[in-house]
Amino acid sequence: MKKYLLDLSVRCVSCPRPGYVQLQLTTMSGAPLPEMQPGQFVEVRVDGSSSTFLRRPISINRVDREANELWLLVHVVGDGTRWMANLSAGDVVNVMLPLGRGFMLPSAPLQTSAGLQERYLLVGGGVGTAPLLYLGEELVRAGARPIFLLGARTCDDLLQLDLFRRLGDVCLTTEDGSAGERGFVTQHSLWQTTPPPARIYTCGPKPMMQAVARLARERRIPCEVSLENLMACGLGACLCCVEDTVDGHVCVCQQGPVFSIDKLKW
Repeated sequence: MKKYLLDLSVRCVSCPRPGYVQLQLTTMSGAPLPEMQPGQFVEVRVDGSSSTFLRRPISINRVDREANELWLLVHVVGDGTRWMANLSAGDVVNVMLPLGRGFMLPSAPLQTSAGLQERYLLVGGGVGTAPLLYLGEELVRAGARPIFLLGARTCDDLLQLDLFRRLGDVCLTTEDGSAGERGFVTQHSLWQTTPPPARIYTCGPKPMMQAVARLARERRIPCEVSLENLMACGLGACLCCVEDTVDGHVCVCQQGPVFSIDKLKW
């Protein structure tokens, strides 16, 4: 897929909760945004910083084709993301996109033998829920039925629930029991229901994804995970994001960030 280096205009900045910022970006000329796949990411240039020299990789949260907007959900953790949090409507951001390999989508509307929509389980933790929103929208477009299983430490850490609920059923877990079921996503009662989903997609902390992968293997359900290795350049040049797979050592920014669990040595 062709890559682009674009100056995008900030149309809207919002704060869904302390420590996070949502950016809605659009093209300067009004031309349509390039095609992007769920699970791909962008690299944002941080301008005017004496301490931040490399671009910052951010998952694609949503692509709103009607509004011609690219949404980024940013966890503010360092100088680069603090710069993004201080952007205002009308500012210009230089972005390289789309990067990496995204999630595999069904090629046609799928139904079970009973004529029902096939279920796809999307499991996310923390800011790892960000790419699952765009994935859920594309699954609905393909005729599938997404079910979201989202986990966090407390109810205050759950993000964009209203948007997820527009797309499908939403199941929640929190470590303190303040929303949904108490515990981790892998302990939710949803795992005991039948029939199993046609496929599982997951993004979040590595221990969570490894636990989801174990459950998927036990149940023989195809599963894809989105790795969050440090990706400094996004082009496979810096070798910061190398992952050991069954095919050898690969750059996550090039061969991923999305991998089938069959390719990972977990």
